[in-house]
Amino acid sequence: MAHTAPPLAEAPASARSEARALLRLAGPLVAANLLQMAVFAVDVVFVARLGPTEFAAASLGVFLFNILTFALIGMGGAAEPIIAAALGRRVGAVREVRRTFRMALWLVVFAAMPVIAVLLAGERLFLLAGQDARVAARAGDFLDLLGIAVIPAAAAGLMRLTAAALGRPGYVFAVTAAGLGVGILANWLLVFGNAGFPALGLEGSAIARVAVSVAMLLAYALVLVTDRRLRRYRLFGRWWRHDWPQFGRVLRLGLPIALTWTFEGGLFGGVALLMGLIGVTEVAAHAVALNIAAFAFQVPFGVAQAATIRVGLAYGARDPVWMGRAGNVALLLGTGVMVLSAGLIWAIPGLLVGIYLDSGPASAATAALAVQFLAIAAVFQLVDGAQAVAQGVLRGLQDTRVPMLVALFGYWVVGFGSAALLGFRTPLAGVGIWWGLAIGLAVVAGLLLWRWSARERLGLLPGTARPI
Repeated sequence: MAHTAPPLAEAPASARSEARALLRLAGPLVAANLLQMAVFAVDVVFVARLGPTEFAAASLGVFLFNILTFALIGMGGAAEPIIAAALGRRVGAVREVRRTFRMALWLVVFAAMPVIAVLLAGERLFLLAGQDARVAARAGDFLDLLGIAVIPAAAAGLMRLTAAALGRPGYVFAVTAAGLGVGILANWLLVFGNAGFPALGLEGSAIARVAVSVAMLLAYALVLVTDRRLRRYRLFGRWWRHDWPQFGRVLRLGLPIALTWTFEGGLFGGVALLMGLIGVTEVAAHAVALNIAAFAFQVPFGVAQAATIRVGLAYGARDPVWMGRAGNVALLLGTGVMVLSAGLIWAIPGLLVGIYLDSGPASAATAALAVQFLAIAAVFQLVDGAQAVAQGVLRGLQDTRVPMLVALFGYWVVGFGSAALLGFRTPLAGVGIWWGLAIGLAVVAGLLLWRWSARERLGLLPGTARPI
């Protein structure tokens, strides 16, 4: 068997060629990210009809499940830049890709155990957080079942990133679309007992999420073993064989990614709690504005995923010109798209809010406040997109530890601190909290962009000394 990498690893001749290669990767990933948001929302949308207690329990449970599972995927996601670098080096790529995938899968399974333990303790955690006892109990019941989905969901996430890194991002979109279909059908059957199935309510929604995770896992596994390009890597070959040095490499790169994503997800959860201390209207308006911003964020997030691969290919090829071109094109594209989305949010905030809230008097105060939040979200979009893509290009250089520290400082010291200060020590209230978020993200974006621009001086390029 040949051990050279496929044509994906060819260096582009110009910035335009690089942009085309980036778009071929990013397009399906952006579309899949948008669909993934719908997959996450399906459970809550169906459960909302069961009443406020069940709705609150599902919201809490889904938030905790998503943030922890996302961290697991981030940990295994260290395989993405390592695989890309192997393809860039070309020689020995097949073996390197296979052992990286195998050890990343091992890592995800091992790390899932404490995550499952946390989910099983969900009721106690929510009671400690001051939640209503009935809501905490129902959320605990929900998470007891949802814990079954942790390993298949995290493993499917790793396979998703691997398929994209190996040049097959179209499968990511197709499998996510299928997962959305399974989620809608399973919730329809199990939550309300349609088509002769038992009406299981909240527990039915948890079982539906398990079904989605398992279905996506099986679909990705089928893709990895049957696709002409992917099967040459024999990714599941000798899956029992350990490779501890490679395991350690994936862990060293992946743990900072997992913590970075947890810091960011936790920031938005913490900010929601701050809004709750101000008032119910602020919480509702915040949820609407944040949902709109999160929808737009899926574009630079998809670009960031593609940028990790493109920069990683150049990193493996030890081509500093290609590295710089790939990273700069990704930053320009990701930030440029966010300029457009920021302009859209600035121009028609009322129309966007109207998608979520009716025009009746009961929603007037919430809608007005959400429009104010969206005015800040226009600024928020620019810095959030920039920091997401900057993280992606630095991951392509296998630089994750310092960006994690930057995220901790920017998100929690600057961002959360500014949000609390402006929200409770000034008349800005909820608007001040959003400005705090924007400030924190701006600091992270600025520091990461500087780190990218100083990559050669900091020893981040292959063949140069790594910073301590």
